[in-house]
Amino acid sequence: MIFFKFLEERKKDFFKKKNFYYSIILIIIFFFDRFTKINIINNFNEKTYYINDFLNLELVWNIGIGFGFFSTNSSLYYNLITLLIGLVIFALFYVFLLSENFDKIIYSIILGGALGNFYDRLTYKAVPDFIDMHYNNFHWFVFNVADIFITIGIIALLIKGFFRKN
Repeated sequence: MIFFKFLEERKKDFFKKKNFYYSIILIIIFFFDRFTKINIINNFNEKTYYINDFLNLELVWNIGIGFGFFSTNSSLYYNLITLLIGLVIFALFYVFLLSENFDKIIYSIILGGALGNFYDRLTYKAVPDFIDMHYNNFHWFVFNVADIFITIGIIALLIKGFFRKN
């Protein structure tokens, strides 16, 4: 009972006018990520599409967490990781609601990307990654647009933490 009352109060916080603008950022990032992934999935004909000396497009289905860590063929393990990711996203929404305006921008960026990847985990049972950055024979992990926004948001949080005066 207490939990549902808590959720009802947070729902009222979420629909406040000031949160609407930050939610727009989140929604734009989510749909931009969906747009890029749908285009890659539907139009990708080759194993690797060469763009330049540092960038290729290569569709890889990631069943692990960020950058393919903890990939496994076990559906139980995959479902547990997906549940854990869902709980983290839920916690981030809570922090988003309690945070100040600048922090809300950062959390909107992170949540937009996280929801994009979470949607893929639920829909495809894997996340389509397709951006392959490399230098000569060294290839970074293949990633997607959602990963870019999650990384930008986390870096912004870290930078903000370094300059906080508390």
